[in-house]
Amino acid sequence: MSAASTSASTSASTRQPVYTRLVEDFGTVTITPVDPAADSALIHSWVTQERARFWGMGEASRELVQEIYEDVDRRTTHHAFMIARDGEQVALFQTYDCAEDRVSECYEVQPGDVGVHLLIGPSGGVAQHGFTAGLMTAFIAYLFSDGGARRLVAEPDARNAKAVALLERTGFTLGPEVELPEIDLPEVYLPAKPARLAFLNPPASSQKIG
Repeated sequence: MSAASTSASTSASTRQPVYTRLVEDFGTVTITPVDPAADSALIHSWVTQERARFWGMGEASRELVQEIYEDVDRRTTHHAFMIARDGEQVALFQTYDCAEDRVSECYEVQPGDVGVHLLIGPSGGVAQHGFTAGLMTAFIAYLFSDGGARRLVAEPDARNAKAVALLERTGFTLGPEVELPEIDLPEVYLPAKPARLAFLNPPASSQKIG
């Protein structure tokens, strides 16, 4: 059993999945809203690893992680979800209304633009071919159906070459590099960030991801 599945097994979340999809040759993927109290320990174990440095929470305590996701949970414009494969929590993804986010200062937002962030948890063993593609297939399908998105917008750190390459493989069209402005509010602080915009329209979501 991987470290991720060990942590997940202690979760007492009572939240119900909002989406379930059987991905061929991959397994059953479920998407469930984050329960800050139940999921914060697992999320903390992921975001504080060096591999997740671009997530920007490397120095956060578990308590701070819980507070951050409690804040997200209160919002109507930002959402966080745990993704499970065959019952094991394997990834965290977040969505947001681009018109209500700092990214809106960097490009011309269109109605139905939904921003996305994806963090895949540690595998706990040998990397599996097609693992990331299977997750992307499910979460893109969710956002363009039940999620109500008309276009997906990603803004990974411009220095995160792996994330940019993944978006290209998934069918996103790369846009310009931008500087996301600093956000300094009592309830949240986000430093300025060099980002690479990327866009995915619904027709592209039907392409085979690999």
